Amino acid sequence: MHIGLSHYLAASGILFSIGLVGIILRRDMIIILMCLEIMLNAANLALVAFSRFNSNLSGQVLVFFVITVAAAEVAVGLALIVALYRIKHTTKAEDITLLKF
Repeated sequence: MHIGLSHYLAASGILFSIGLVGIILRRDMIIILMCLEIMLNAANLALVAFSRFNSNLSGQVLVFFVITVAAAEVAVGLALIVALYRIKHTTKAEDITLLKF
């Protein structure tokens, strides 16, 4: 069996859908952050698949930048979650406005 571009794009679409549903349905900030990472990895999978099947390395280079931005996003997101937890002892998304002065 030959695994083609459509298989990779289907897997990427499924991963992206799982992440999107998780962001929409969940209210815990850590779960939302993980679902956002799943969505970024789905985009990375699509970029690498297109890059591989078009014999062009530019998509694979772009993935490294996306991974770098995702790492920075996780650092900032976790810092906000820790700050929220220290103030109100909760990680619910509705309570994120409590950090305002």
